[in-house]
Amino acid sequence: MTRAAQRAVGARRPAVGTTVAAAAGLVLVVGVAAPGQAAPVQVAGGAQSASVASCGAAVTASKSAPAAGTTSATGTTSATGTTSAARMTSAVRSASAVRSTGAERVASAGRVEGAAPVAGVTGRAGEKISYSLASEAPVGLWTSSGVTLRTPVSKGTVRLDVTTHGFSAASLMIQRYVPKTHRWVDLDQRPVGSDHPEKGTFTFPVSVAASAGRPATVALRVQDIDRPGRLTVAASVNDGHGHTYRAPARSAVVDRPTTTITGWPRGAALTRGGAAKEFTLAVKNTTKRAYPALNAGYFAYGQGSGRAVEPKDLVLQQYVPGHGWQRVSLLPGGCDPGMGAQLVPTAETPLAPGATAVYRLRLAVADSAPVVKVDAGVSVGTGDTSFFYRTLPFEIRAK
Repeated sequence: MTRAAQRAVGARRPAVGTTVAAAAGLVLVVGVAAPGQAAPVQVAGGAQSASVASCGAAVTASKSAPAAGTTSATGTTSATGTTSAARMTSAVRSASAVRSTGAERVASAGRVEGAAPVAGVTGRAGEKISYSLASEAPVGLWTSSGVTLRTPVSKGTVRLDVTTHGFSAASLMIQRYVPKTHRWVDLDQRPVGSDHPEKGTFTFPVSVAASAGRPATVALRVQDIDRPGRLTVAASVNDGHGHTYRAPARSAVVDRPTTTITGWPRGAALTRGGAAKEFTLAVKNTTKRAYPALNAGYFAYGQGSGRAVEPKDLVLQQYVPGHGWQRVSLLPGGCDPGMGAQLVPTAETPLAPGATAVYRLRLAVADSAPVVKVDAGVSVGTGDTSFFYRTLPFEIRAK
């Protein structure tokens, strides 16, 4: 595994907060790339995340995740560290791969490799180093950033000291664009310490013959893959000649679409062969950025004394405008009895600011189902980044 991939696994696992979100099949996938190179996302064609490869191994929650069994202020429900939901990762990944398109893979991976970004000059003429950051950085989307240098630097280092509020700095990714190779590459990252999960440091080497009259720019991009909050970045440069110059700090609001679920009560129970239970998942883009490749998934796992719940035991349907109620196929897990499904898109892509995607669902239980308690839920994301999950457990009862 490359250095970039190793760092991505460490950061992206805790980004979803719990194994429940991983089970929804919308955590990031780490691809294969050259050393120091950003790994493109590969959903279709058999790509696997670390959680899939481990076949149900527990995913470690980050320090920023809420305590087990609690509901955070952002509205997502946390589960305990090693839950049965983790066993369903491969099932929903299979469902996701069926619906994934080339355009979605490009969107989830960020900018197309080889497409040169616009790196504009920022700051004042008297500043040796200036730093820019967009005022909003939605979860799961790349946000433009950049450094402008107005002093010669020989084998120097640009340093970005990051402070986060509401999420862990370990879930933050920062990349720079290298014009020579037409690639985005990860910045070197190191945490400040276990006592300060909200702080982190990103660096990259630089040598440039810059001056006030001939400034040099470096295009950067930033992405949070955890939860909403606020991000502050303080940039500085060591010029290689014993001088360190600092730029004014910049901050951004980290937000995400507002997601709600209605119709599914606490302590829900379904009877074998009985009526279906209807519920609704609504995703409103309350950010100022369009969300490409919006997707939603459903997952379920239930193990009784006799046998586990199988896809044939559950009847999941989705109301598709113009087509009515349609059966949604639940796919079994690769090595465990969990199952999952990728829901049918219901809104235009990308999801524009102010637009809402509504998923009307109903679930029934077949006569063949065992009498067990089922861990189930939904997850919403963009591309392969999940920004929302909610557990919707229920009990299967006999007639």
